[in-house]
Amino acid sequence: MESIVKKPTVFCDIDGTIFRYRKFETYRTSVPEVLPGVKKSMHRWQKEGVYIVLTTARPEYLRDHTVGELEDAGIPYDQLIMGIGRGSRYIINDSEDPNKPRAFAVPLDRDTGFNFII
Repeated sequence: MESIVKKPTVFCDIDGTIFRYRKFETYRTSVPEVLPGVKKSMHRWQKEGVYIVLTTARPEYLRDHTVGELEDAGIPYDQLIMGIGRGSRYIINDSEDPNKPRAFAVPLDRDTGFNFII
């Protein structure tokens, strides 16, 4: 029987994580700055078949603007979830084997970019 490789999913915030943090009211008047290591990591993940879900507290009315910024910056993703809470975020997932967790957190300092491997 052939073994099935389960590809990971990455949930990633946008502002302060992919782009340098900006306030909502400045999105339409400023150009986003992609943080160090972000594009390289995200393109590698895409090539490896990682499913990329971008999350943001940006309100739904900014969806078209946000999609345009991501496209202009060359940021790959599979799904975009808008309007999530601005507070702490948790991921809850099951695991078949208690010694092999399937949910991880990578807390980053704001505006530092990516410097890790999944």
